[in-house]
Amino acid sequence: MSMLSSTSSSVSFLLFCILVLLVEGSLGGDPYAYFEWEVSYVSASPLGVKQEVIAINGQYPGPIVSVTTNWNVVVNIKNNLDEPFLVTWNGLQQRKNSWQDGVLGTNCPIPSGWNWTYEFQVKDQIGSFFYFPSINFQRAAGGYGGIIINNRDVIPLPFGTPDGDITIFISDWYSKDYKNLRKILDDGNDLGIPDGVLINGFGPYRYNDSVVQDGISFERINVDPGKTYRIRVHNVGISTSLNFRIQNHNLLLVETEGSYTVQQNYTNMDIHVGQSFSFLVTMDQNASNDYYIVASARFVDASTRDKLTGVGILHYSNSISPASGPLPDGPNEGDTYFSMNQARSIRWNVSASAARPNPQGSFRYGQITVTDVYALLNRPPELINGQLRTTLNGISYIAPQTPLKLAQLFNVPGVYKLDFPNHMMNRPAKVDTSIINGTYKGFMEIIFQNNGSTIQSYHLDGYAFFVVGMDFGTWTENSRGTYNKWDGVARSTVQVFPGAWTAILVYLDNVGIWNLRAENLNTWYLGQEVYISVVNPEISNKTELPLPDNAIFCGALSSLQKKTISGEKKNDIEVGSISVKRFIKMRLSSSLFISPSLNS
Repeated sequence: MSMLSSTSSSVSFLLFCILVLLVEGSLGGDPYAYFEWEVSYVSASPLGVKQEVIAINGQYPGPIVSVTTNWNVVVNIKNNLDEPFLVTWNGLQQRKNSWQDGVLGTNCPIPSGWNWTYEFQVKDQIGSFFYFPSINFQRAAGGYGGIIINNRDVIPLPFGTPDGDITIFISDWYSKDYKNLRKILDDGNDLGIPDGVLINGFGPYRYNDSVVQDGISFERINVDPGKTYRIRVHNVGISTSLNFRIQNHNLLLVETEGSYTVQQNYTNMDIHVGQSFSFLVTMDQNASNDYYIVASARFVDASTRDKLTGVGILHYSNSISPASGPLPDGPNEGDTYFSMNQARSIRWNVSASAARPNPQGSFRYGQITVTDVYALLNRPPELINGQLRTTLNGISYIAPQTPLKLAQLFNVPGVYKLDFPNHMMNRPAKVDTSIINGTYKGFMEIIFQNNGSTIQSYHLDGYAFFVVGMDFGTWTENSRGTYNKWDGVARSTVQVFPGAWTAILVYLDNVGIWNLRAENLNTWYLGQEVYISVVNPEISNKTELPLPDNAIFCGALSSLQKKTISGEKKNDIEVGSISVKRFIKMRLSSSLFISPSLNS
C-alpha cells in the first residue's frame, strides 16, 4: 500500500500495466480488466440545494464496470475523502475470496489519503450488479456505480441481442449532508421523510410547475425509434421502495441480479432497496414526442407522494415534442398484496444457458436436504443501553476494531463469538459481535420474519440464494408447503414486507466470512446485520485464496502493518498495493493472460 500523490499513483499504475504486458505472450487464460479510481467530494445540487456528493473520477454516479464472466478485475482506489472508505461489490460472489468483499467484517478501511487495490475474479456470473461505499453512511452521498457482467461469446443470450445497453440508478435522497444524517441516527432520531427521488443522480423533470421547482437538472435518456434496449435499473437509495415505469412502454423482465428470468411483460415494477433488474424495452411508440420515466415511492403517505416522485425523460432521436399528459399510473400506494404477488411472479429461467449458482445442478435445489435453519426476526428500532439500535433475533451487531476475517486467520481471541441464535431468544436485546457458524457445503434455510412497520431488504454477500417463499403473517413449519421448489429465482437481495416473512435457501460452498445485512441503510447502520462463517475443515487454496499481500491491518493487528513507500525504500515498484514483481510471478505460475486493454 502506498500514500502516493494522484499523479505518481497514475504513473505507477500505467508502468504496472506496461510491465505485465511484456510477459503476456507467454501466458494464457482469463483476461484482466484494470480500473483506476479516485474517490473524492464534488459539489452538486440534485434537488436544487448545493451539497457535497461522493464521486469516482469526478463522476456521480460513478463509472460502469463492464466485463465478461470469468474475467479478473483489478481496481486501484485512491481515497481522497476526509475519512476512511470501503467499497463493496453488491451481488458479486467473490468465489473463494472474501478478502475482497469490502465490508468491515473482512477488510480494514482504506484511510484518508491512501490507495488500495482490489483484485478479484467475476467467476461464473452474468448480469446486473452495482458497487457502493459500505461504511460511514457514505452511500447516502453517492459513491455508487454499475457493474455489467456479460456472457462469454460461446454462451448465447436467451433473447435477441439488444441494440443498446442503458443503466439507470433510482434512489431516495436527502438534501442534508450524509455526515449530518448519520449524526441524526447516532442521536437516536429518525431521518424523517426523504427530500426527493433521483434518477441517475438528477432531480425530477418539471412535469408540474406546482410540484417541481424551476432550475432542477433532470436525466434525459436518448433512444432511437424501433430499437430495443436492455435497461438495467438499480435501487441504490437509503430506505425507500420505488416503483419504476416508462410512459406507454412495456418492460420485458429478462434478468435480476445474475439470473435470467422467465420473460414476462410488466407495465411497472416495484424495486426495493438494493435490488437490480434488467428489462428489454422496445421503442415502439410515436417517435415524434418524448415520454416520462418515473420512479415513485411506495407505501408512503399521500401528502408526500408528489415530493417522492422522480421523473426523467425518454427522448426519441427524432422527437419534436416534450413529454405530456399525466405521469403514468403506478399501483395503488397501500397495496402490499400487489407488490408481493408481483414478486412471486418473478421466476427463474431454468432452461437458459448461463452461469448458475454453485454447485452445478443446484437448479434442483428442491431435492437438496437442508442442514441448518435460521429464523431471523426483525423488530422496530429499540433502545439498548440508552442507544437506538436495530436487531436480528434480539442482537444488534457491533463491528469490532479487528475485522472478523483477520481475527480468524491470526487466532485473535475475543473478537467475535460463533453463537448467533437460530431463532429469537427469550431475553433482552443486546449489542454484540455474534456471528453464524455455517456448515461448509451445507444447505441453509433462512426465514426472514419482519415484525417491523416498514419493508426491509436483505442481502447476502458471496452467494446467490433461492427465493422460495413469501407470505403475510407468521412463518410456521407448515409454510414450507407453499415453497416454490422448482423455479424460485436465484438472487442476492430480497424484500420482506411488514407483518410478513420471506424464505430463502442457500448452498454454503463459498469459503469465507460473508455479510448478511439489511440493505436499508438506516437499519443496517444501527446494527441489523450478521456474518456467516464458512470454513473448510481441510484448509486448501483450492477453496479459499490466501491473505492478499496488500492487506491492511488494523485493530489488534495494527503492528503488522508494513510501512508505506513514503516511509521506507522498497525494491519493488508498488502500484496501489500490488508489487509488480509479485504480480508477474503469480501470473506466470498460474498461466493467466493479462488483458491488453486498459479500462478506466
